[in-house]
Amino acid sequence: MPPPPAELRLSSTYVKSDQSQPISGLTVSSSEDENATNTPDKVIDGDLTTRWESAWSDAGDSADDAWLQFDFGSKTAIGYMKLYWENAYADEYAIYVSDDAQNWYQLRYITGAKGGTEEFFNLDIDVRYVRLQGINRHTQYGYSLFEVEFKTPGLDTSMPVLDTSYQSFPLSGSGRQPLPAPAEPVERLSFTLADGTLVTRFGMVGRSRHARERGEEWNEYGFGPNETVDTYGNPVDLGPGAHLNFVANYFNNRTWGVEFIDNSNVAGVTAPEIIVNQYYQQAQKGGGHSFVRRFDDPNVTGFGWMSPGNLLDDSTYLSDGAPCPVVEKPANGVLLNPNSGYDGVIGANDGCSVVFDTYPAHRALSANADGVLVPNGDTVAARALKKGDIIEFTGSFFSTREVMDSIGDNGGFRYYTNELTYVMGQGLRPWYGVQPRLMNHPLPDRTLQGGLGSVSYDYADNATFIFQQPHNNIGMQNIQRFMEGRRWLHTNLWNGEHNEDGNDRNDAGRFLQGPHFNQSSCLSCHISNGRSVAPVLRNQRLDTMAVRVGAISSNANGNYLPHPIYGQAVQMNARSTTTGVAQNWGNAVTVTGFETKNVQLADGTVVELRKPEIAFEGPTPEAYSLRSAQPLIGMGLLEAIADETILERVRTTPDSDGVLGTANYAYDPETGDVRLGRYGWKAAKVSLHHQVANAALLDMSVTSSIYPNRDCLAGPKYCDAASGTEPGLPDDALQLMTEYLHLLAVPAQRSLVSGFPGSVSPMAYLDVNPAQIAQGEQVFEAIRCNACHISEVQTSARSPFDEVRNQTIRPYTDMLLHDMGEELADNFSEGLASGSMWRTPALWGLGYAEHVADGIPVGYLHDSRARTLTEAILWHGGEAEVIKNRFVDLPTDEREALLAFLKSL
Repeated sequence: MPPPPAELRLSSTYVKSDQSQPISGLTVSSSEDENATNTPDKVIDGDLTTRWESAWSDAGDSADDAWLQFDFGSKTAIGYMKLYWENAYADEYAIYVSDDAQNWYQLRYITGAKGGTEEFFNLDIDVRYVRLQGINRHTQYGYSLFEVEFKTPGLDTSMPVLDTSYQSFPLSGSGRQPLPAPAEPVERLSFTLADGTLVTRFGMVGRSRHARERGEEWNEYGFGPNETVDTYGNPVDLGPGAHLNFVANYFNNRTWGVEFIDNSNVAGVTAPEIIVNQYYQQAQKGGGHSFVRRFDDPNVTGFGWMSPGNLLDDSTYLSDGAPCPVVEKPANGVLLNPNSGYDGVIGANDGCSVVFDTYPAHRALSANADGVLVPNGDTVAARALKKGDIIEFTGSFFSTREVMDSIGDNGGFRYYTNELTYVMGQGLRPWYGVQPRLMNHPLPDRTLQGGLGSVSYDYADNATFIFQQPHNNIGMQNIQRFMEGRRWLHTNLWNGEHNEDGNDRNDAGRFLQGPHFNQSSCLSCHISNGRSVAPVLRNQRLDTMAVRVGAISSNANGNYLPHPIYGQAVQMNARSTTTGVAQNWGNAVTVTGFETKNVQLADGTVVELRKPEIAFEGPTPEAYSLRSAQPLIGMGLLEAIADETILERVRTTPDSDGVLGTANYAYDPETGDVRLGRYGWKAAKVSLHHQVANAALLDMSVTSSIYPNRDCLAGPKYCDAASGTEPGLPDDALQLMTEYLHLLAVPAQRSLVSGFPGSVSPMAYLDVNPAQIAQGEQVFEAIRCNACHISEVQTSARSPFDEVRNQTIRPYTDMLLHDMGEELADNFSEGLASGSMWRTPALWGLGYAEHVADGIPVGYLHDSRARTLTEAILWHGGEAEVIKNRFVDLPTDEREALLAFLKSL
């Protein structure tokens, strides 16, 4: 049914300043009753022992469609309804309203109901008739209600009218101030000593298993089971491995730092070595290091290494307990022991340090009759390391039960960790697997979308977690910041619980949320750090998306007053802040249907384009914008791009294809400075700190020192501590969440064939065609998709994090606004961004979208309307119209190549 028209809504002049009052004098009827005893009048007799029961024994298929109707005699202001269900309740039903019992309108639609007592607040209607319309029964019996109560609108049942205000957006960059740029990063990842020694520092975290263990056995042909294919050779997926996921309480005591001291660049050194120091948070057993993958044994596929290096004191491994003490992490740019060491090894911290100086001996390989590389009887002798050698490194967390108990940690005490690639004389590099048997090899620069911190290829078949990884080269102290920030993004800000099993409750995150909200944690919208749930079903609630709203004002800058009921954004869910019980306040925005049209491509392919049509359970705002949650990856890299790098692409006149490009500007809520807009669909947020605090308020109803009270939802008038403060995110939590986003990495492009054995089926997202991808990149540039989705950008040294400084990245965005035409327009503007203008979204990670969602429907574009990348391109208009038409005209093979390229990102 359509939503109620304005004449059935409560008048804006209705006074709701008093407590609600019960409504009496109504009559009740029904579609049909099961018997003459349990009749409709029983639901308003004030007796909780009598009930109405809808017809079911002889009703057949119509039993689910039963209804109960209330007649108030004349138009009546109604703010609240309460249902007392018997055990035979409705799983799914609707609340309809009417003034003539002929023309009905849908006020609420309820799915997944739980029965018992249900309350409906904020009905705010002025009608004669209300109908409960059944959709699906919970039992085989009819619908059964003991009692139904109604109340007038009032302070306790309806939302108040807000005293709204707005702050004008700057319409130009006049007075623009760049974000502060610290001279030194908070932690240096690498540095070179005076003699040329390269020092590399990086962070590790406990993992469940090894990097190359997927959910299936993938042995070589003739050397064990290969569960990646069935008897017909078709790919089989038995589930993911356990490498990229996060162990229980990963944020407590489970990160550590590693330091490589590499002298291969020192003049005169002919036998270079790596000295390895580790910095744990608790005592450990020595050893646990592994270098060089065991590529010479066809029986070793999932894991296995050749050399443990030279542990300087073997007793630290052989003795019981955890003899390696905690060593304080060194300061930036200096060694802990620059002029001393252990047992003659300068730079080594203690006997728990390791020296790796020999590329190990291994068996030479030749192909057998099945094409498997097997030992041929010859041996390749061990040799000294040399500059340029590619080394795989992994460590371990090897403490004891007693040590962990002594620090109050009753969790695990042994863990695996990341597997990294180190190039002698250069440092860490993201990697992929080559023959034989996924031997590690550095990825070429052209694939490093997120620079040197790009996430390596995933051979654990665990792509759900691919958007949740730290930079490949994350610092040994920053890894702890990352994990603590991750904990906050995964915390339910009402009950403090983590959304992954086995993690301690975050008591500092309890009871921070206000009574009205969309979701209680960041990850509830950004599914696995990716997109929100796409609109795909009629009557679907859109509470994992954002709906920005406003009231049209005469402000010359074109900005809106917040809506007098919703404020700046609709918050669709509610709970009692005293009992925690969920409540229905009628703020949901739902899908009412889909507007469709067909587009025919040059080869005759017909593509259906579909746009969701939405309805508000409450009043429909004059201006609104439906927006999906965007992937969180690489946001620190985008903040590290200098203003000047973005602004140099701004045009005052369109180019030959009609592409323009406009910067947006906004006020920094912490300083009041005018800054370049960077984040959000309209580029109206100036920094990650701003973005996090604003999303916490608008999407989760959680305050912070930046937005100290929920009156901030109504605009800046009372948005200051002097007007009152409410419990919200502690400053350290807001900082950790911001730091987490700074350090969240981007996956490397998947454009290279991995070195799986010939009989093994690669995971779908690693099954690539390099030639087709290369062709697709050429098409991407030829039709000028890169006019807005620019492929390469250099970051600056402006960030506090070394991980994102001075990186060559491939985000495929210019960070500017572009007019995308009327078909993508809404009627909501922010600053210079009119309703048809949208910030170019980054394309990195695009091909992982569905894998990250793991079965949850995802969509593309600002409102997730596009179900496929083809649909997303075909919706482009305005400045992209000419380029979109080139896509329409492509031959089939070029179009498929372009899509293959996009899916490799």
